[in-house]
Amino acid sequence: MKILNFGSLNIDYTYAVPHFVKAGETLSSGSLDVFSGGKGLNQSIAFRRCGVDIWHAGAVGEKDGGFLIEELKAAGVNADLILKTEGQTGHAVIQKEAGGDNCILLYGGANQSISEEWVDKVIGDFGAGDWLVVQNEINHLAYIMEKAYQVGMKIVLNPSPMNDKVLGCPLQYVDYFILNEVEAETLCPGDQGEAGVLESLQKQFPKAAFILTLGSRGSLYRAGVKEIHQVIYQVPVMDTTAAGDTFTGYFFGSLVKGIDVKEALAIASKAASMAVSKVGAVPSIPFWDEVMNDIN
Repeated sequence: MKILNFGSLNIDYTYAVPHFVKAGETLSSGSLDVFSGGKGLNQSIAFRRCGVDIWHAGAVGEKDGGFLIEELKAAGVNADLILKTEGQTGHAVIQKEAGGDNCILLYGGANQSISEEWVDKVIGDFGAGDWLVVQNEINHLAYIMEKAYQVGMKIVLNPSPMNDKVLGCPLQYVDYFILNEVEAETLCPGDQGEAGVLESLQKQFPKAAFILTLGSRGSLYRAGVKEIHQVIYQVPVMDTTAAGDTFTGYFFGSLVKGIDVKEALAIASKAASMAVSKVGAVPSIPFWDEVMNDIN
């Protein structure tokens, strides 16, 4: 069994600000930090630090993105399926408030240059029983999912950022959805509350399992009649940038390792809490031994 993360690779420009910039406002930043990032890259490193093998497929700019490939390799991620293309690597402009909250502006760059031919080549290296993990920061998302389904892969979808492109994907093929409240409500519009949204999602996609992340209220897992609520681990918040990606990598990484859902949720929650207590995306993602020592 192999795990493929077909996802984004970004350069993160993180600005410390007293508050998020408002319309018409010019605001001075207290500092600028440059990190490797992108939901795809963050999740791949979280999978690897959870202790599972992971293949990353995607694209970077040939002039400015080579260090992202090297960072993945240094982390132990298989980066043989990453293309170098003309033009710029994708990047993110991140405003980070003193309390740790952030807002993000994305530029797709090379993440939007993936061809169907490259998708065919990548998926051709995988087969039945393997896992595909995807987000919504690259192009040809629907095509990738279609090809993965055809060869019998399990599909994990984190539809972030949520937009109409997600609604045009073959969502009926998804085995696991990991969603925040806004994303879930976009798939099932209407004032339904957590329970109502999950009920509606199950009716639409009866074969799927759902992980609903609820911020300070933790997370909620639903599959069939099984429901588990996981509380968060309270820590001082420094930076929330990679918290969700850390949760994703650790939750599904734990499942791949054979850990049951209830324990996997606790491990993922602990890992995410450790991530928000540090600054940056990749630097904040903890290692398996750190998580286990802290949770026991």
